[in-house]
Amino acid sequence: MAPPPPFTVEQWMDKYETTAKYNVAETCCASISVDELVSLSENKDVKASDLIDLSAIQHYGEIRGSIPLRNNLSRLYSSKVGTPLLPDNILITPGAIAANFLVFYALLKPGDHVICHYPTYQQLYSVPASLGAEVDLWKSKPENKWLPDFEELEAMIKDNTKLIVLNNPQNPTGQILPKPLLQKIIDLASSKNIPILSDEVYRPLFHNITPMDPSFPPSILSMGYKNTIATGSLSKAYSLAGLRVGWLASRNPDLIERCANARDYTTISVSQIDQQIAAFALSPETLHSLLGRNIQLAKANLELLERFVVKHDEYCSWTRPVAGTTAFVKFEREGRAVDAKAFCEALQGKTGVMFLPGDVGFGAEWKGYVRIGFVNRTDVVREGLEEVRKFMRREFDEVPLCE
Repeated sequence: MAPPPPFTVEQWMDKYETTAKYNVAETCCASISVDELVSLSENKDVKASDLIDLSAIQHYGEIRGSIPLRNNLSRLYSSKVGTPLLPDNILITPGAIAANFLVFYALLKPGDHVICHYPTYQQLYSVPASLGAEVDLWKSKPENKWLPDFEELEAMIKDNTKLIVLNNPQNPTGQILPKPLLQKIIDLASSKNIPILSDEVYRPLFHNITPMDPSFPPSILSMGYKNTIATGSLSKAYSLAGLRVGWLASRNPDLIERCANARDYTTISVSQIDQQIAAFALSPETLHSLLGRNIQLAKANLELLERFVVKHDEYCSWTRPVAGTTAFVKFEREGRAVDAKAFCEALQGKTGVMFLPGDVGFGAEWKGYVRIGFVNRTDVVREGLEEVRKFMRREFDEVPLCE
């Protein structure tokens, strides 16, 4: 085992986001205050001060997570026709990043083989590799609307394959693994008894596909295979990254216990105060208004981004996102990919607009690509894209091209 390599996407964000005037690399839906959260609730009698019991003793609380919070998450994962997901099958963690790490730490050992859906958040393949696992990347195809080839996945399976890792909806493309493809993955994994981890941190932010569409992807926990784990958090779809509340859930109690045993070494419990606010956010009185606000924000801002891409189609290409908060846009000139790192550095230096270069955040092969986070506040996105438009007219010809 060895320490994981530099976490390049987070290092870029750490370096540039605090100085950006227009953060159009942000992957969270526009963050809100507790006051704003309360204003979204159908319960108009509640005040922000009601969310926290100031008289409560601040001990560790329920070790695996507060009962009200896990009850609300149980409702989210329990379909009307399927078997309910018990609250005991949910562990609360300080963000989804901790939930993912626990799964890897609990389930993998040196010499195991892992298959990871790609491109994706670097943690999902770098951490397994750092634990001594052999990692193969199941690559999405930009020429096929970012769908990966199922036959390639079949060919990757080995006798020592111990985990398949999915990211659905996908960061950075904003695409989905549709239900028919998910079913094939489930059938393959179940035939080999291989667990599946699905990072669903951008769920349920679906803005260009409805549950009536046959491609609409249910949570991996609703596909009928017991050896699945879903992770999520309040950061992306729920606008509350500052609470540092995430979770992992599974219908297999053994997987939950293995993760809980590993969790004892890293997280005694998550902040009681954070969990109280999180439980309110995910309560039936608040959840639908909060998600409705964010889905409408995504739809409105995506129209702005689409107009920008169409206006600059000589230089820009993409597959329009259907879910999540991110788009993966390729910038070219004279038939060659631009140096995305140089482009993003020049863009922020001259305009204050922050993008994330794809070959920095997601692998050297993504030359010319930038990740754009389009679900910040609409004025930030609109004004930021206007600054990019000016840059394209005045400065883009000076951006170096890739060799």
